[in-house]
Amino acid sequence: MQEITELEKRIAAALERIGKGLDRLPSLSRAAPSGPAAAAGATEAQLRAQLEEEKALNAQLQARLRAASAREAKGDLQDKIDRLTQELDVQGLELQRMRRVNASLREQLEALRTAQASGVADPGQINKAMLAELEALRALRLTEIAEMDEILAALEPHLTEASHA
Repeated sequence: MQEITELEKRIAAALERIGKGLDRLPSLSRAAPSGPAAAAGATEAQLRAQLEEEKALNAQLQARLRAASAREAKGDLQDKIDRLTQELDVQGLELQRMRRVNASLREQLEALRTAQASGVADPGQINKAMLAELEALRALRLTEIAEMDEILAALEPHLTEASHA
């Protein structure tokens, strides 16, 4: 980003020099002494050469500025894509875990209901059902933590920017 700012300053300075050179060009031709025409032509040719050099430099700087801007934008987008892909992977893993735990919880609750309906309350089944429910709560908590991490990652650039302002 500093490189872009520096290039913008250099372009602005080059344009200012060109403008000053153009402003001097008519005044030099009007203010030239009535001396030899060859000296005035040489001065004008020299000024035109300087103007062409400044135009070429300006074109080069603008091309570099465009290239740097494109490179920076592409890099920023790639970083954002990589970060979002990683967050999506984490969420996908947490979602799979939650599905697996919820399926186990449903099975345990169904077994507990069946045992209750038949009048046989097995303490081992109750413990399994409670463990499955605790695991479901842990999975839910980890999913919420992953969501909070995603929110914090999205807010972090804004918070950093605000603290530097």
